[in-house]
Amino acid sequence: MEHVLELRQLKYLVTAVECGSLGKAASQLGMATSALSQQISRLESELSTRLLVRGASGVTPTEAGAAFCRHATLALRHVDAAAATAQGARLSGMVSLGLAPTTASVLALPLIKAMARRHPNIRLQLVEGMSGHLAGMLKLRQIDLAVLFNAESVTFAKTEAIPLLDESLFLIGAPVEGEGEPASEPVTLAELAGLPLILPSRTHGLRASLDRSFNAADIVPNIAMEIDSLAVIMGAVTEGLGYTIQPGAALARPSTSALVVRPVSDEGARRTNLLVSLPEHELSPAALALRALLRKVVGGLVRDGRWMGATLHEP
Repeated sequence: MEHVLELRQLKYLVTAVECGSLGKAASQLGMATSALSQQISRLESELSTRLLVRGASGVTPTEAGAAFCRHATLALRHVDAAAATAQGARLSGMVSLGLAPTTASVLALPLIKAMARRHPNIRLQLVEGMSGHLAGMLKLRQIDLAVLFNAESVTFAKTEAIPLLDESLFLIGAPVEGEGEPASEPVTLAELAGLPLILPSRTHGLRASLDRSFNAADIVPNIAMEIDSLAVIMGAVTEGLGYTIQPGAALARPSTSALVVRPVSDEGARRTNLLVSLPEHELSPAALALRALLRKVVGGLVRDGRWMGATLHEP
């Protein structure tokens, strides 16, 4: 009987055996433990052979699993060697990526460093702008990829969207003198309805998402200012001119460390990040390399706790 196995299945099994734990392996691979367990179960079903013994203390390979794992490890090494040979001339060229200011705060520098290490001959062009502006640039083929927000914002055809992560939203304000230790407990949209809010204009993806949440809760927010610059918004909030609602990525800058941050507990107060690109057949090898590396960098930032309030998107 012919078996059709995928390379990722081999990697999943080898990682699980090396880690001795599905949870640790899932974390290393950037996926949910349940998804990893299902993939290995599928592999066992395909082979009609039990490969792992699952127990309270972790996982161990069966005799068949250990033998399979040895061959799988060798196969993966051969594939890596083949890929290295194919890329011997090193990828080169230019690729353009659009990031919103909040996303750029936490992602831009780690991604730039990773690209310099992994693909030094690729010239990365980073464009920072509002999500609506970036979506327009992508539609006009002025950039290759962008991180946009919420599926409904990707309304134009001939693009591919990969869910990256979900972000919680936070009420952010300056500490009030005389109030003692700043509070950090959760707050609802209803509780902050009377506060003077400093938000982006309605062309911004975050604002559109917040407006939907306010409408769903039948709340009329007090919009004191509309500012389409994250730096200016955070500066105004630091000066005590009002409050803002932002994802945790907006707090990546050191200048925000003294601000009071309270999570918004409403279920709809979340933002989904999507990696949107031109269709795969239109992407250059350099763009494909950036897309793959960006996903790895995002996974590392979330797992290391460096992306506040973010959870990797589970399919």
